Amino acid sequence: MSTWILNGQTLNKETGKLETKHVRLDNGVIAEWVDAATLSEPDTAGCEIIDASGKLIAPGLIDMHVHLREPGFEYKETIASGTQSAAKGGFTTIAPMPNTRPVMDTPETIRYVLDKATTEGSVRVLPYAAISKNELGRELTDFAALKEAGAIGFTDDGVGVQSAQMMKDAMTLAHSLDMPIIAHCEDDTLVEGAFVTEGAFSRKHGLKGIPNESEAIHVGRDILLSEATGVHYHVCHVSTEQSVRLLRLGKSVGINVTSEVCPHHLILSDEDIPDSMDANWKMNPPLRTPRDVEACIQALEEGTIDIIVTDHAPHSEEEKARGIERAPFGIVGFETAFPLLYTKFVRTGRWTLEFLLRRMTSDPARVFGLPYGTLEEGAPADIVLIDLEHEREVNPNTFLTKGRNTPFTGWKLYGWPAATIVGGKVVWSQEQGINR
Repeated sequence: MSTWILNGQTLNKETGKLETKHVRLDNGVIAEWVDAATLSEPDTAGCEIIDASGKLIAPGLIDMHVHLREPGFEYKETIASGTQSAAKGGFTTIAPMPNTRPVMDTPETIRYVLDKATTEGSVRVLPYAAISKNELGRELTDFAALKEAGAIGFTDDGVGVQSAQMMKDAMTLAHSLDMPIIAHCEDDTLVEGAFVTEGAFSRKHGLKGIPNESEAIHVGRDILLSEATGVHYHVCHVSTEQSVRLLRLGKSVGINVTSEVCPHHLILSDEDIPDSMDANWKMNPPLRTPRDVEACIQALEEGTIDIIVTDHAPHSEEEKARGIERAPFGIVGFETAFPLLYTKFVRTGRWTLEFLLRRMTSDPARVFGLPYGTLEEGAPADIVLIDLEHEREVNPNTFLTKGRNTPFTGWKLYGWPAATIVGGKVVWSQEQGINR
């Protein structure tokens, strides 16, 4: 059965204005666009109808850095709950990190995640595999077998690969397989015993801080290794001015380096952390200084940083209740990402709507060579309908993720997804919830 989405608003990329359109979906792809001004009522006989009046029709969002926690940490999140949360946030394709238990370092664990996503997931799941066995940085995994099993890249996210030789060996092997290396950049010798950035908050409270160079040292090292090996090297969750400078230099000389940034590193700084030391403000990388925030914003705007990701990292309420010193790093991000960025940057006029959507759809698809993130005829029917005008307050009690760990509770935002469609099927809507 075909589906017609009627009277939705689409963005004209040339003019930046919204136009009313109808779109027909057929066999999981976008089949036809019709201008509503030309044809107010297309022939919808025998078709499913979705009324998108007052809603933006946008490509399904793509998140290339998430944590679904399964296998091993199902009390934090499952593939089912995480993908439901992603759908509610407007995401249609997500890439989970391998720091599970067991670590996703064998073909069996990759197939387990893919099978679970097929039977219990609400959105498309593209898993990464670990660079090293158990993410211990001692022995490389079987890259070829992991690629064959369905992994889309290699990363030891959650820990930095401390050995330059191991990282170079990993890059050489990944390049031979035409696969990317995705790096969590962190020099362990500089971060032990610290849990906030080296800045105003750490000085005020007499805390050891995580210095910016702990991230940038690995960024610089790995850019040089990428140049030597030719691999596509992608930097996770960039957060510092120094990292930005190195990325800019790497790109300027033609090195195949790309990178990502999270909403929280574009919106919050260490100066926003409450004196109560609420652990919902603890994340890795930590919230940096206002200068770093502005550097990351500008880098995203100019293309030095390529894409936006959430680094969705759910934890239990009991874990986050331990306090900022003992609680695990991480916040949830699926269900607030687009409203936060739309409200902060588009409604204030700093960004265009087209720019924000591009950084969350077609650019992630371009960076990782995926056939998604577009509304062109013949493309997969991955679509999100977004209400740009309705204001709503962030309420963690309404989240579909198991995690409630967010610093944005109570924020009033615009740009909330109203329905999410994956491969032509409505997987979540505001009216009906999750559709299995």
